[in-house]
Amino acid sequence: MQLHDLKSPEGSRKRRKIVGRGKGSGHGKTSCRGMNGQKSHSIGRVTVAASQGGQTPLIRRLPKVGFRSKRPIVNQVVPLESLNRYQDGTVITAELLKAQGLIKTLNKPFKILGDGEIKKTLVIRAKSVSHIAREKILKAGGKIEPVVVKSSKDENSAKE
Repeated sequence: MQLHDLKSPEGSRKRRKIVGRGKGSGHGKTSCRGMNGQKSHSIGRVTVAASQGGQTPLIRRLPKVGFRSKRPIVNQVVPLESLNRYQDGTVITAELLKAQGLIKTLNKPFKILGDGEIKKTLVIRAKSVSHIAREKILKAGGKIEPVVVKSSKDENSAKE
């Protein structure tokens, strides 16, 4: 058997439909698209979800609700109970938590939540601490020092 002897099986290769080549072709005038109208044209797409005839579409009848930011600030969560591993008087910072694997990155803010109990007196430097965690830390004898994040505007005004 030679390469030129090979033939494809019967029915595996279908000829494309040639449309719009006059009445004698069998597919003339409307090119197998039925009669006239929107769907018979070349850009005949009907958006079913949005069009409801003369009625106002549902998406426009419903009120606009809320706002969802494209870049939401998502805090990394640190449970209060996980801070019991440190010695008394340890200063808890973002760098320390990152080194211990309690937070994943220094680029996102973290928040200490009041899950569990704290038995150590710690100094916590964090941007945000939940209300319950704040009460538990102060009750255990610890301190909370708020961290102020400097923006680029502050740095520019300090230079002038």
